[in-house]
Amino acid sequence: MSTEILLARMGLSLACGMVIGWDRERKHKPAGVRTITLVCMGSTLMMLTALLLTHEAEGASSDVIRMLQGIVTGIGFLGAGTVIQLEDRVQGLTTAAAIWITGAIGAAVGAGYYALAMMGTLLALAIISLNIKNGFPHP
Repeated sequence: MSTEILLARMGLSLACGMVIGWDRERKHKPAGVRTITLVCMGSTLMMLTALLLTHEAEGASSDVIRMLQGIVTGIGFLGAGTVIQLEDRVQGLTTAAAIWITGAIGAAVGAGYYALAMMGTLLALAIISLNIKNGFPHP
């Protein structure tokens, strides 16, 4: 894989993470631009590393799947740390979900699925931008 491809994937990962992170930041949520962007870029970097190692090992493709499983597990633990249960409500679920989908977007970028990553970013941004309470949109 060429240096240009590696840089393009990391750049797209940076952009996707920043778009979602900016939305969380402007809403004053615990995981903002830096956190969300780092999750996205970290997932991309892990996938790229797994792909490069697979290429060097001449086709040990199970390593890529194992890396993806590790990303999903690790991001799940990170997201779980943002969830807080208060007396009658739970806070942080949307932040945890934003962290989780950002990890998936980063993995898609790292694997070279640019259109999928950009579509995931746009859909995630649309969903987390909605102002919905109790299942109904609010102005």
